[in-house]
Amino acid sequence: MTADKFITKGNYRPFIPENLRAINLAAFEMVDFVIIDNNPTPIKNLLFLKPNYFAKGFEYSNSGLPPATQEELQVVESYGGEMIFTPGDVVFSSTKMIESHEPNLEIVKLLDLMKRHKINFSLLKETVKKFKTKSIHVVGDVIIDTYTKTNLIGGNTKTPTPSVQFQEKIDYIGGGGIVAQHIKAAGANAEFTTIVGNDQFKKLIVKKFKSLQIKLNAITDRTRPTTNKNTINSNGYKLLKIDTLDNHPISDIILRKIINKIENNKKNAIIFSDFRHGIFNKQSILELCEAVDKKTFKVADSQVATRWGNITDFKNFDLITPNEKEVRFSLADQDANISELTRQLMQLTEYKNLILKVGDRGAFCVDRQDATKVNSFVIPSFSNQVVDAVGAGDALLAYSTLGMLVSNSLIISSIIGSIAAACECEVDGNIPISANDIIKKINAIESKTKYGHQQI
Repeated sequence: MTADKFITKGNYRPFIPENLRAINLAAFEMVDFVIIDNNPTPIKNLLFLKPNYFAKGFEYSNSGLPPATQEELQVVESYGGEMIFTPGDVVFSSTKMIESHEPNLEIVKLLDLMKRHKINFSLLKETVKKFKTKSIHVVGDVIIDTYTKTNLIGGNTKTPTPSVQFQEKIDYIGGGGIVAQHIKAAGANAEFTTIVGNDQFKKLIVKKFKSLQIKLNAITDRTRPTTNKNTINSNGYKLLKIDTLDNHPISDIILRKIINKIENNKKNAIIFSDFRHGIFNKQSILELCEAVDKKTFKVADSQVATRWGNITDFKNFDLITPNEKEVRFSLADQDANISELTRQLMQLTEYKNLILKVGDRGAFCVDRQDATKVNSFVIPSFSNQVVDAVGAGDALLAYSTLGMLVSNSLIISSIIGSIAAACECEVDGNIPISANDIIKKINAIESKTKYGHQQI
């Protein structure tokens, strides 16, 4: 059977990973052996096995043999074998079946992945408990996410203007600021370097980080306001978003101050949290990267909503965590499937580990730490009910970084990071997720799967 990496049909295929497909084929009594073909075509194995019969689906013969099938036919006939085709009375299209009703196999896939790599839920919880030994420096744009809650009164009869009654206004510290808060809530040591305006929001940030005992390097830029994004909500719906910001690149003087903070920092890891609100641009990224100690674990995430960011600017990083939309924008590719996108991104950035966020489908992960092979896998979404998805990527970024520092395993890290993202989705507002939140979620998943009763 075809290995996962050679399946190009559909955007999120294969739906069933190769190991599960092999197990289900092997379960048939008539099947003696199953081979996962690690070649793009069956030619090599045909020449080695020399089967008497090589069977193909009806779709390969009903309108003339494709060139690849013609080559297979020549190989089979060269040693005296015979190619046969199924009758075509009934043609099963896996793509059509999946699109009509996608089966829920997320837990099965997760358990298979964990079992193959000798990971259990106890190991996940032990990893989380070790986060307190690590320290991380977060460098990036701080954002004040304001939630203005209202009640809809009605509409103006003369203009299409909704009329709302004010209820309350809540300010959350987002952007790179929430990444640092997640790290602190996980029990680790966090330091945050950012730029702020000379305004009330600066005072809010300084006060909050002091209360959390997070070291804050708030560099004041008097030419811009602290970035504020005010979302007007009414009865659970988002009516309007009002942004107060200035995205012009930081000055050389401020860039030098940030570089100085990086050069004099001896944390286990550095995270570049990029929202393209001044700190990061093509030139500054080069200089900021050069300032990082070569022994420091380097992580980058370019989360772009209304700006033009580019994850490919961050080269040779130990971990990057973009989402699918950001990667497609950076590669100018709307059509390639996920596997092809990761390969293109690999060529341009030379990342060692990738967690590609694909929304409610979870994350597609690629591990290149072993130079001799590339290991890719899918982590499902663990959200039970999405209340507010804002900040889910920040939670994943923080917890997957800590997971890599403790375990050096992308599988463990991406599971924990995805669980953190799910915890963030299930609460209203961009708030820090604690280590206890993660462990509770792990326990809930373990209980759901009854995985604790299985031996691995």
